[in-house]
Amino acid sequence: MAQDIRDLFKADKELQKQEGMPEGHEARFLEKLNANSSLNPPKPKFNWMAVAASLLVLLALSFGGYTFLNPEAVEVTPQPKVAETETAPVVKTKTLGDLSPDLKKVEDYYLASIHTELSQVELTSENKELIDGYIQRLEELSNEYKKLSVELTESGPSELTVNALIDNLKLRLNLLYRLRDQLKELKSEPVAGEDVQQSI
Repeated sequence: MAQDIRDLFKADKELQKQEGMPEGHEARFLEKLNANSSLNPPKPKFNWMAVAASLLVLLALSFGGYTFLNPEAVEVTPQPKVAETETAPVVKTKTLGDLSPDLKKVEDYYLASIHTELSQVELTSENKELIDGYIQRLEELSNEYKKLSVELTESGPSELTVNALIDNLKLRLNLLYRLRDQLKELKSEPVAGEDVQQSI
């Protein structure tokens, strides 16, 4: 039963030589191919999604260019000319918030309270001198706070420095409370002319 594979290949080659394509087959095939291709030319595909995406990109770019290049959309304020001076390099100073989350909460509380009190101060011609005195003292305390922050950065945290920073914040807030109380007293005091009119 075993057959040599070489013999099988030889027999197959002889069969292939005997069987061939009928004459004129290639010509008939090309004729049919040409007839079908001339009747149905390929239709170009129109992709609506590509057109929509292109339009969207074009609109976005034109809007961005308009807002960026429109001189009316951006108001440019002239910068005041500052005399050129040598500036010291800026050193990032540490604050209470850099030491621990609890100290950050304390610092944030006092700073938020200070800003809130300052925002509620109403400046009038009657209280301008009083407010200016308090503002000057607050600026002195703020400068002292910056010096303490520099000391904290350079020397590292110490109990004395941390307490001094907290006391500085407390003092500033207490000053603002005192200012608020004095402003209330000023409002409640009758003006000399009103006093005379009330007695008549």
